Amino acid sequence: MKIAVVGTGYVGLVTGTCLAETGNDVTCVDINEEKVAQMKQGQIPIYEPGLDLLFHRNIEQKRLLFTTSLADAIKDAQIIFLALPTPPGGDGSADLSFVLGAAKDIARLITDYKVVVTKSTVPVGTADKVKAVFKEHTTVEVDIVSNPEFLREGVAVEDFMKPDRVVVGTSSERARNLMSELYAPYVRSGNPIIFMDERSSELTKYAANSFLATKITFMNEVANLCERVGADVDMVRRGIGSDERIGKRFLFPGVGYGGSCFPKDVQALVKSANEYQYEFKILNSVIDVNERQKTIIVDKMNRYYNGDLKGKKFALWGLAFKPETDDIREAPALYIIDALVKAGARVTAYDPEAMENVKKLKGDAIAYATDPYQALEGADALIIVTEWQLFRNPDFDRIDQLLKAKVIFDGRNLYDIQRMIDKGYYYNSIGRKIVEA
Repeated sequence: MKIAVVGTGYVGLVTGTCLAETGNDVTCVDINEEKVAQMKQGQIPIYEPGLDLLFHRNIEQKRLLFTTSLADAIKDAQIIFLALPTPPGGDGSADLSFVLGAAKDIARLITDYKVVVTKSTVPVGTADKVKAVFKEHTTVEVDIVSNPEFLREGVAVEDFMKPDRVVVGTSSERARNLMSELYAPYVRSGNPIIFMDERSSELTKYAANSFLATKITFMNEVANLCERVGADVDMVRRGIGSDERIGKRFLFPGVGYGGSCFPKDVQALVKSANEYQYEFKILNSVIDVNERQKTIIVDKMNRYYNGDLKGKKFALWGLAFKPETDDIREAPALYIIDALVKAGARVTAYDPEAMENVKKLKGDAIAYATDPYQALEGADALIIVTEWQLFRNPDFDRIDQLLKAKVIFDGRNLYDIQRMIDKGYYYNSIGRKIVEA
């Protein structure tokens, strides 16, 4: 098939590359001339494990092309994917200006039948709005399809190539047949393509992310209670996770969720509910709890240092909102940094992939280390925020030598409690007993 992907952000680039991998001819279009030029030269603008191999292979085999010309990209395309940003507005609602603007431009250019697919995460009713744009600006037959993405950053290539399910919202049999043909190579193992109406498809995306955010937040609330009653959240997590009705995933407590999806999708669903005069009380609580959870580690530090963080130096491991990505959108580390800097503390951070992005945002407000151990030099304590694999089994003898005091605040519960006792650390994690040095 000939495919056009409008937008080369995280979703657009992964989508275009993975569609090319199964033999489709894909043209990705973006208005950023510098970015397009870089991609033509084989430079990937995002960090995503496994993407580089597919990206370079399909460029070399001329199945993956990049352009700044929308007209060129869509001219021969049978299916056009809209993978454009939908940033939250001041009231939490999704900004559809990029999606509707692209739809208007496409409508004015097309001369034959197209399937236009909203891949962006959009609120209920967006497909209807896109249809209205096409109806206003063209007489050419078009089918509008909702096809939300369920990609996890860090394993997005695997998620696309071997999806748990593919959700497609369409009322057109013609579009349904084309989407079935397109996704057939990805569901050969038997996982379903689930067809539904457009509004149900749009809500499915928001409902899925909001449920997962709720599950994370519930576990963080349990962890906070564990600390008060003397229970161990790891034991509680194992106890409830073995119940197949609950499941083991998304039960790890920490310093809250971040990223490009959960925060804005939860807010957008609340906003959509409000527009229909429905108060989504659970999700309002999820938002409130998650905001508090992002800086809970700073609360722990204030208690330990009797509210006086001024002049102290802290090593911070992890800046990305999760491991295996350079994405820092709504990352808890940013909130922790802001709170520490405001309190007069100095921070030296290390992250395998996200430091350049933080430098662009924070500049010289903090220092940056070239490796995890350099960050520890002369620090009063270590703070762990992102659970990168290289942080899971560090050289504690080396840590002992570099830290001024054997103090660790662990926002991801990476280390065994008994191990910390044996090594003589003050160790404060989430939902578990505090180890006194």
